[in-house]
Amino acid sequence: MDYDVIVVGGGAAGLMAACTAAERGLRVLLLEKMDQAGRKLRITGKGRCNLTNTAPLRDTLPHIGSSTAGTTKKPGQSGGVWLRNAYGRFFNQELMQWFEQRGVALTEERGGRVFPASGKSLDIFMALIQELEGNPGVTIRKNTTVKAVETLDGQTTGVVLDRGERIPCRRVILATGGLSYPTTGSTGAGMRMAADLGHTIVEPVPSLVALRCEEKIPEEMVGFVLKNVQLSISDSQSTIFNSAVGEMTFTYDGLAGPLVLSASRMATRPLHEKQTLTARLDLKPGLTPEQMDRRLQADIDQNGTRVFNDALRLWLPAELIPMALKHLHIEYYKRLHQITGEERRRLGRWLKGVEFTLTGTHDFNEAVVTQGGVSLAEVNPKTMESRLVKGLYIVGELLDLDADTGGYNLQIAFSTAHTAAEAI
Repeated sequence: MDYDVIVVGGGAAGLMAACTAAERGLRVLLLEKMDQAGRKLRITGKGRCNLTNTAPLRDTLPHIGSSTAGTTKKPGQSGGVWLRNAYGRFFNQELMQWFEQRGVALTEERGGRVFPASGKSLDIFMALIQELEGNPGVTIRKNTTVKAVETLDGQTTGVVLDRGERIPCRRVILATGGLSYPTTGSTGAGMRMAADLGHTIVEPVPSLVALRCEEKIPEEMVGFVLKNVQLSISDSQSTIFNSAVGEMTFTYDGLAGPLVLSASRMATRPLHEKQTLTARLDLKPGLTPEQMDRRLQADIDQNGTRVFNDALRLWLPAELIPMALKHLHIEYYKRLHQITGEERRRLGRWLKGVEFTLTGTHDFNEAVVTQGGVSLAEVNPKTMESRLVKGLYIVGELLDLDADTGGYNLQIAFSTAHTAAEAI
């Protein structure tokens, strides 16, 4: 059978690309290396699948980053701006409508996050796969590994499988994903194929991932969740990340949780390049330093006879007291009325800025997404077609695009895939 387009990869982007192409009447071959398509899609969002965010375009774009967007014709533009054309064709409302028309009820949660109402990512996967299985113009081959994309005179001519079989086709959509969660099939194969065709690959690093720190985390703190705190990360010169108020947790070797995953987008590449970063945790973000000092003074005045290590319960959960005692260098059994002004101010500074020296990140096995990939300068944002190879389209996590948590990353996958298939 002759095909109009071959889609390599059966994840979120590959499935949407195949669906869109098939809807337009194209003969589609979808090649998936695993025994089942959509493995990563089915575990995303802890199995709930945060498929998009209802934020308007102007509020969405700042959530998206790229290492190479600035090398396009408009220097300094963000990854979000690079996506304007794709989002203009197929954005959050169009995506939600697509699934709702196929019987998937959706619900919006805090921060504009959109999930299937059932709370099951399987509903999203089934809508996509049933759309393909019900179309006679679609062929799906699983347990099929693509080794390379073949070209002649700068034009795609088809793909070669690992066992030597050649499948001719003048249009190929690479949708093999990044490197995160490699057990689902994301092994970076698409990046290697793109590099073999001359594409520049921004070195992939884990993103939306837990961070390691130099300090030893006390055993009683591991797994403890801190709520209503604020996190900032700085390099040697300036602050590179400031969080909103939220929650985080401690691991045996560092920091994790929602605030930390968001912070990791800015921290992962400098950490990968062996830069030293400092994380500062504000345990009392609702108070200014001056208000904090007045609060401490009032508490000390009212509880003057309590010993310091016991009185710390006035300001800290019990799990954090051992760490506080270690860093504050204030005598454990000192009465509060004996605390000096300098010791009080030291306590206030610590509560407003508990510091951790960051040394690295957890690996791709735990990373939600991949930062890095095919340089955006080498892909046409209006069509997702390679600027180096005619007939080759690159979509989803293969591109040097990544975003904050909240549904933004899956929207990138769906929008770039839809744009490529429409262009074809």
